Amino acid sequence: MQVKVMPEAGQAAALLATLRTVNEAANWVSSVAFERGVPREYELRKHTYAELRARGLGSQAAQHVIKKTRDAYTTLKANIKAGNLGRPGSKRRRKAGAKPVTFRPEAAQPYDDRCLSWQYDARTVSIWTTAGRIKNVRFACSADALKTLQAYRKGESDLIARDGAFYLIATCDVPEAEQYEPDGFIGVDLGIVNIATTSTGYLAAGRGLTRHRKRQLDLRRKLQGKGTKSAKRLLKKRSRREQRHAANTNHIIAKTIVTEAERTSCGISLEELRGIRQRVRLRKPQRVALHSWAFAQLGDFIVYKARRAGVPVVFVNPAYTSQQCSECGRIDKKNRAGQALFICRNCGVVAHADRNASRNLARKGEAVWRTGRESRVPATP
Repeated sequence: MQVKVMPEAGQAAALLATLRTVNEAANWVSSVAFERGVPREYELRKHTYAELRARGLGSQAAQHVIKKTRDAYTTLKANIKAGNLGRPGSKRRRKAGAKPVTFRPEAAQPYDDRCLSWQYDARTVSIWTTAGRIKNVRFACSADALKTLQAYRKGESDLIARDGAFYLIATCDVPEAEQYEPDGFIGVDLGIVNIATTSTGYLAAGRGLTRHRKRQLDLRRKLQGKGTKSAKRLLKKRSRREQRHAANTNHIIAKTIVTEAERTSCGISLEELRGIRQRVRLRKPQRVALHSWAFAQLGDFIVYKARRAGVPVVFVNPAYTSQQCSECGRIDKKNRAGQALFICRNCGVVAHADRNASRNLARKGEAVWRTGRESRVPATP
């Protein structure tokens, strides 16, 4: 849960100085870890803890700096192993492992309950800084977010600085609702022209989002071409506007789909989209839309909202769902008459192409659910 911190001038200066100090210390810890072959956290603590304390960090802050640094190397190792930084021997992969991990001056710093306390009624926090503990630092959030914080906040919170503002990202442990037995499944077909199409008739067109992105792209090009100080300020101000707009759109679509499934006591069948950027071949003008669209984000939003509502979710293989007729089951490449038109060569049914694919996904979802249930049912003697 993210809340905006609204410190006074003196408090803001203390928070900013703290972030810069702890991240400078994290860079030093990272260099020590790199020189010693990235030892385990306990061993790394023996080599760095005393120096961090001498730099003015509190005991808990020093522990968090060491853990943050060690976690960064763990993440780097996992990314290399998964191939996210290129193939073995590639320039990007060699470069990633050839130098210590570095942290931005205003990168996030974790706080636990010893360093940070929340006063929900007053909407303030008390937080540790290198200048001492400061109290009555105001924060702002929605009423629903405040209820979630009060009921479910647990564990660490991260302090981050972004575009001159401060935010606290608190970890909330929200229990999942009990999953019900679905009466059927709603298939969800994801795409670029239509962001999401369901087998029940809901269609989230992507035209508005595409136009918004094109306007943002044209404006960025125009401002970058000017290169003046005012143009750079505007670029910085608008840097995350498109990302926030896309995330808000995904939230609205996910909420609509989950609400419909909950209302009809259905489950949700999603297509597995891993490797979509490697599988899909598009012309150059279409690549920007493909690589900028948050396919995984929408899927994640649907999954976590469904878990909170107790809606069952299954993932199915989307192979041939756009070529298969949802009425007769015939698979033929020629069935896809156009981007939006599906005409079955066998039975003659005419349908919206994405709607037809979503019905196939719904049927696959039911089959996967039945197979999973049967595998858990013990055999009768």
